[in-house]
Amino acid sequence: MASLNVYSALVVLFLTCGAAMATKENDQIIKDNNCETKMGLPCVLEAFRSIFETGTISSKCCGELVGLGKVCHSALVKRTLENPIFKDLSPARIIAKSIQTWNNCLALIDSPSLSA
Repeated sequence: MASLNVYSALVVLFLTCGAAMATKENDQIIKDNNCETKMGLPCVLEAFRSIFETGTISSKCCGELVGLGKVCHSALVKRTLENPIFKDLSPARIIAKSIQTWNNCLALIDSPSLSA
């Protein structure tokens, strides 16, 4: 349970604290598209772990991530990377994991077996 509290704190930082450091462009994209309201907390946590740590994302959460949209997904990841807490992470590695997570989810959601 302690790890859930840590992840919850990171998600709060992911959604709020990064705003002070974010570029105006990312903030505007996030605001214009209501990005912060499109995913439930459990799926935000899964996506975060999949991108910023080592974890997987369920098909349910892939559906929410794809529903979020690529523009929102990219803007939120970039804004998170701007937070000083994540300064020791490799932006190139995180962006690559972000793209990989997005592509995996898109393939899973678009899979004919899911719609049959």
